[in-house]
Amino acid sequence: MASLQPIPAFYMDCAVELQFAWDMFFDHPLILRLQEDCLPFLYDDYGHGVEHSKKVAQEACALVLVEGTALPPEDSRHLGLLAQFAGLLHDTCRLEPHHAEKGADLARMILKDYPISDRDRELAAQAIAVHEAFRPGQGLPEEPRARLLAGALHDADKFRWGPDNFVTTLWEICDYEEWSIQEIADRFPEGLARVEAVAGTFRTRSGRKYGPQMIEQGLYLGRELLAKLRELVIAHQRCVGRQSGEGK
Repeated sequence: MASLQPIPAFYMDCAVELQFAWDMFFDHPLILRLQEDCLPFLYDDYGHGVEHSKKVAQEACALVLVEGTALPPEDSRHLGLLAQFAGLLHDTCRLEPHHAEKGADLARMILKDYPISDRDRELAAQAIAVHEAFRPGQGLPEEPRARLLAGALHDADKFRWGPDNFVTTLWEICDYEEWSIQEIADRFPEGLARVEAVAGTFRTRSGRKYGPQMIEQGLYLGRELLAKLRELVIAHQRCVGRQSGEGK
């Protein structure tokens, strides 16, 4: 189902910025170092591990480049580097309560010995601290660069609530929780409602432009999957009923 959907416009319109972010991710020595340093703290079993963080890092960087055209090129690229730091580190405490704040504290510790300024370290940590979507009173920083970085991280993370959510993340979480097909089907409507709500939370201009399309594609997949799950539940119930009848 996912392969039949069109490529989201973000990946077409922002191809240059995404390529720059991809190159930085695989070439920059500090990013390569951080990939190794953050690895022990990422939880692939819960759908927010290495691949998730890799995508968020690269797309947060791309969003900074798209949104930061008023900045000198060197400054926007440097902010893109910090976006990659934040993307790699944003879910290091994903399984803990208040994971954003705890992740920010861990980011400060991990980046303590990196050759960056205290200001840069704090910018990355601040972005991590406010990257959750549904936290009342959690606003963006006032300072323009901090605001841009935090908004880009948030939006790149919420892009994952589109097709990614139903192609990989959902199933990794279900496997981790060991839910039955019935339990998955029962929880699905609430999950779809949360995904739908994300469409109104994007914080950057580009996020508001491109994010809703990704969310809508995710919702389409989710509704199709829910219909299939309900068919499986009914088929299972009929099978159990026949087996019970035969046993009498």
